[in-house]
Amino acid sequence: MSETMIRPEARTLVLNSADNIAVALANLDVGTPTPQGVAIVRRVPKGHKFATRPITPGEAILKFGQIIGFASEAIPPGDWVHEHNCGMGGADGTLKHDYAFTEGAIPPDMIPLEQRATFQGYRRANGKVGTRNYIGILTSVNCSATVAKFVADAVNRSGILDDYPEIDGVVPFVHGTGCGMESRGEGFDILKRTQWGYTSNPNLGAALLVGLGCEVFQIGRMKEIYGISEGETFQSMTIQERGGTRKMIEWGVEKVKEMLPIAAAARRETVDASHLTLALQCGGSDGYSGITANPALGYAADILVRNGGTAILSETPEIYGAEHLLTRRAVSREVGEKLISRIHWWEDYTQRNHGEMNNNPSPGNKLGGLTTILEKSLGAAAKGGTTPLTAVYEYAEPVTEKGFVFMDTPGFDPVSATGQVAGGANILAFTTGRGSAYGCKPVPSMKLATNSDMYARMTDDMDINCGDIVEGVSIEDKGQQIFDMLIEIASGKHTKSEDLGYGDNEFVPWQVGATM
Repeated sequence: MSETMIRPEARTLVLNSADNIAVALANLDVGTPTPQGVAIVRRVPKGHKFATRPITPGEAILKFGQIIGFASEAIPPGDWVHEHNCGMGGADGTLKHDYAFTEGAIPPDMIPLEQRATFQGYRRANGKVGTRNYIGILTSVNCSATVAKFVADAVNRSGILDDYPEIDGVVPFVHGTGCGMESRGEGFDILKRTQWGYTSNPNLGAALLVGLGCEVFQIGRMKEIYGISEGETFQSMTIQERGGTRKMIEWGVEKVKEMLPIAAAARRETVDASHLTLALQCGGSDGYSGITANPALGYAADILVRNGGTAILSETPEIYGAEHLLTRRAVSREVGEKLISRIHWWEDYTQRNHGEMNNNPSPGNKLGGLTTILEKSLGAAAKGGTTPLTAVYEYAEPVTEKGFVFMDTPGFDPVSATGQVAGGANILAFTTGRGSAYGCKPVPSMKLATNSDMYARMTDDMDINCGDIVEGVSIEDKGQQIFDMLIEIASGKHTKSEDLGYGDNEFVPWQVGATM
């Protein structure tokens, strides 16, 4: 994807010389002359696209030098290009890509260990490093969710945490499943990986796992599968075994109190950036996302990879149509084909559920200027930077490879981020154009605004404004700013979403399969 920008008069933007559209950087009324030598024939909202030359029916519409759709009717120069005249299918209704496995996998220039960026993190006994130090209360089933919330609320309100400044809080991670499901298969495996992934995330200093007792998702079975032994930093119990709700709450509060001094004994120490695993997210995207915040975050991800760290790109439905750019960066054909197998799984999944991949973008995305999933995907994929794709993981699988990796998740932000955190992410960066309200305990979530107008409206929610890229700030400078703030956040600086208290309701495991 070309990041070359032509900024005539800063009112329109041409992203690639091959493009047959330009992006409006302000509302363009009928009759407005443009630097491309065409006059606007239909009003073009800010962030949306207009044709810079005649486009015939069935002809490919190009943005970033890539296909974002096909003209469904003749589009004259200066006309607004959007879903009324741009669709997914070409002449035969399909879009075919040459995946060209591995041809663009260029190893990055790695920074020597002694020169790498460092942060202040919590080193865990297993060698992982946390950026926060929470105590988590997880639930095996929705039936134990209320008890988990009561336990966390009792501890957080008691004032006892004032004696333990190294503890960031006690968080209940509750969900709506765990029973009424098959005890084996894809859905069960996803929940199992997610639960254990959160329990072992380095941002938790200790954890409780609370169950009802008769549910499908049996705690004892999970402990046996993963070889989990209970100890000072992990305990489990069921409501039925303990003797009811009140006794279970009392037990939970007492166990948390016992864990507090143990978890609080952790101290931040200097570690290098290779211990950072960054979850890459975007939500509430707009026409600026692929121009400003996403490529800037991709540049920051490249810096992290060069420092030995890991960046996780996800949201498979939102790289659909841009996957050929990722397969070229795969370190092996096997890695590239694993990504394509997940694409095919999603095509089948949506068809089985009477949907289509172009059901995404959302109405808000379209209002912000995105027309097809192809256009959205090209912008979303920019978050992944330029380094080789080293591995592809299924949802909530432990991420063990360093560098740039991909995890298969839905595009729905809370579900996607839940999988990334379960995989081991200890910090998260989230780009948004419409203004997503989001946080992600136990992982700090940095919010990046794609445009200056939204940043000014929602400054209490946004950590960095990337809208000034269209005003002349370089992607490289903004990417460095993002990386520098990631280091500060990893060392303890609060994000805006943390200060607002977000994160208690964003644990949303992916539910696949029948609810019975």
